[in-house]
Amino acid sequence: MGVITCEKEIALSIPPAKIFKAFVLDGNHLIPKAVPGVIESLSLLEGDGGPGSIKQVNFGEGTGYKYVKERIDVIDKENCIYEYTMIEGDVLGSEFEKVSNVVKFEASPDGGSICKGSSKYYTIGDIKVNEEEIDAFKEKQMGLFKAIEAYLLANPDA
Repeated sequence: MGVITCEKEIALSIPPAKIFKAFVLDGNHLIPKAVPGVIESLSLLEGDGGPGSIKQVNFGEGTGYKYVKERIDVIDKENCIYEYTMIEGDVLGSEFEKVSNVVKFEASPDGGSICKGSSKYYTIGDIKVNEEEIDAFKEKQMGLFKAIEAYLLANPDA
């Protein structure tokens, strides 16, 4: 098994606690509204929503994916850190056993936040993976935060 690490960061105009709440704590309800047609639904399959829980993300028809199951590893509200691992689903394809993700929201000087994302892609066997494809996938993941930001700006009471 090989491991490929990818890191990205993106500036957001929403403060860390608010974007963390929208993505992690209210994500099951808010994310499908922020990206309609892309993510159809998120549902808790096992657990109480804390570490060790399993949730499923169902994608829209035009995305090329059906679903991914994620295990919640860490929810640190105080430091705005969320860690989760993609453990099943067509998003993993035939190349990956799992993908572990760490998302951290830090305060920026302008009152917004910096979203720092780190992912570890665990390949199956000695499969060689196109790292440009991984980078493009990570860009899509980071784009989700921009969509949540836009939703929160358009719906300040959300």
